[in-house]
Amino acid sequence: MNLSTFTELIEFKILGASAFPFSVGLFFSWYFLNSVNGLYAALFFIAMILFDAAVNVMDNYNDFHHSDAEEYKSKTNIVGRANISATFLNSLLVALIGPSAAIGLYLTTKVGLPLLWMGMFCFAIGVLYSTGPHPISSTPFGELVSGFTMGVMIVLISVYINSYQVFTWNPELLLEILLAAAPEFIWIGNIMFSNNICDAEEDRLNHRYTIVHYLGVPHSVFLFNAMNILAILLIFLAIFLGVYPAALISIALAVPFIFKQMRLFTAEQVKTKTFVCSVRILGAGSLSLWVGFLAYWLYSLVG
Repeated sequence: MNLSTFTELIEFKILGASAFPFSVGLFFSWYFLNSVNGLYAALFFIAMILFDAAVNVMDNYNDFHHSDAEEYKSKTNIVGRANISATFLNSLLVALIGPSAAIGLYLTTKVGLPLLWMGMFCFAIGVLYSTGPHPISSTPFGELVSGFTMGVMIVLISVYINSYQVFTWNPELLLEILLAAAPEFIWIGNIMFSNNICDAEEDRLNHRYTIVHYLGVPHSVFLFNAMNILAILLIFLAIFLGVYPAALISIALAVPFIFKQMRLFTAEQVKTKTFVCSVRILGAGSLSLWVGFLAYWLYSLVG
């Protein structure tokens, strides 16, 4: 297997999406709870990326296995196109999940059992997302579940690992974390949403009844754009409520670019051309938040 095939199999292009909610949790813990555990955070990051890659491999294999469309299996899906054997895929999954689980268990011994329960929840969703007779990805709830698991749970775990010494499980803190995570929740969910919009006809042939099947493409595109606007508004709400520092007004830097990507996606929904718009929106929005946190950090050093 060459590098190009491997990176497509693990979906390397969107693998870094996990880094954004991870960083939001790290920044939130530092800003709101005044606590960072660098080593544990780094180990969690490695485990998270390995497991995310494993989920992508399972997703590609199950899409191939469940499809009835021969053209999709032989020309579109990487498993069929590259003729990847089930034996290799199983070995790769062990190589990815094994170290991820080992790191998770080690961190649990250091930071406490809540990490184990949260990790088990994410693991279960990762498996059920693309496996079984009715995988979550083939239902109208795929965007909600993927957005929540990656956009909210990763933020929560990141906050907990970095502040377990002072972390308290109270509704007020959890709501603040949810608000901080909300933009990532939306933008990550929108990546799957845009993918399903682009694949609407292909999904119909493969008997995948996503939310796009029920809303139709025009209404789905409208909702995609509305959710991007909501994500931006929620950042301003978080600033107003003190969940984010005022420096995160830096989101304004990304707004023109985000609106440009929305226009491109509205004009045409083609997998090879405009699916990437949703990935760019996540990247631009999250990077603008990084700029704000960096500015706040530098100000705190000299202030």
